[in-house]
Amino acid sequence: MREVITTPDLRYIVVRGRLWRRANPHLSEAHRAALVASLMDARRAVKAAKGAEREGDPEAAATMAAARAAVDAAKTGLGERGPVWWDDDAPDLNRRLVRNTPYAAWFAALSAGEPEPR
Repeated sequence: MREVITTPDLRYIVVRGRLWRRANPHLSEAHRAALVASLMDARRAVKAAKGAEREGDPEAAATMAAARAAVDAAKTGLGERGPVWWDDDAPDLNRRLVRNTPYAAWFAALSAGEPEPR
């Protein structure tokens, strides 16, 4: 398994050359753990709803919508979506390619000699 690359300001992780917002590090461990548990439950509900859709369940669409809303609520609570959790007015660069952000030079130095991810 590859090491997780985190930006120097701890706001993002880098996955295949793209920035993804990290969870708010200021959350208490208990609150973070509860949100992660909710997220995992919601993801399992999405998987179950997909199975129900394949089987032709007429309630599957409503179940899927509720499950996806629960995923969104958990990710927003963690700080991975919604308003940014930092307070210095820096823009949210979530999902952007690192090479097109202010982190470009840092990442280039970090990955010198490695082929750039596609």
